[in-house]
Amino acid sequence: MLLAPAALFLTAFVLWPLVRFVYDSFFEISPFAGASRTFVGFDNYATAFASDAFQSASLRTLVYTIVVVTAEFVLGLAVALLFTALGRRSAVFRTVFMYPLMIAPVVAGLLWRFLLIDNFGIVNQLLFEAGIISSPGQIQWLSDPNIALFSVAVPDIWLTTSFVTLVLFAGLQNIPGDVIEAARIDGARYPRILFSIIIPLLRPVIAVALIVRGIDAARAFDIILIQTDGGPQGSTTTLSLLIYRTMTRFGDPGLASAMGTVYLLVMLAVAIAAIMLIWRPGSSAR
Repeated sequence: MLLAPAALFLTAFVLWPLVRFVYDSFFEISPFAGASRTFVGFDNYATAFASDAFQSASLRTLVYTIVVVTAEFVLGLAVALLFTALGRRSAVFRTVFMYPLMIAPVVAGLLWRFLLIDNFGIVNQLLFEAGIISSPGQIQWLSDPNIALFSVAVPDIWLTTSFVTLVLFAGLQNIPGDVIEAARIDGARYPRILFSIIIPLLRPVIAVALIVRGIDAARAFDIILIQTDGGPQGSTTTLSLLIYRTMTRFGDPGLASAMGTVYLLVMLAVAIAAIMLIWRPGSSAR
């Protein structure tokens, strides 16, 4: 009975919209309110898979997610290990390091847009004054299709590395100190301790961090929209932006629902694979 209100809320605002979303993917729907809809079966899915825009956006989303999650995990683990080594002395640094979590993605996107903007961006100006580049406009972070996708990933990494650090740091507190001390007494060096003891014991925590951040990075929308609006030449158009434009700009809710359903199923499959390969529940019992 105590769970009933939460269950009703989730049913009304999560489960039912999700069911309608998948249901709409089998129809050709007019963008006008009250217009008729036509059942087309899997035609929307066939159109989505045959679309060059959908294939390109899927590849960009995959690359973007891998870059963001890999960078955040490496940086987050390094900082979490540093905070653990510092102990109580890291309290102030942990507080300061968590500040980016309080910044809205839209604000972060605007901030980094001004930092990376061509010709008069602060980043290019600093690189120019340091003698690394020959002119302030040499690197076109947000205008060069070859590097724009990686440039828009920088704010995401800066914004949410703190989350990965926080999760991994919490996991490190639960690792028994006597296990690490025993390994040191046996002569194991730190790299061996890290890869043979710390990381295996952190598997459940790592799985949670990667799943949460992977899904969050794969659905990145506002932080990219603010910086490049999917440009230049569509080089930063991810699946979220493509689905949004298919729904609003091109007025095809059925096709947008089909794309979103495929997106949802892939994210679900990735999450299950991460749990089985990284977390491996029950492996310790065997």
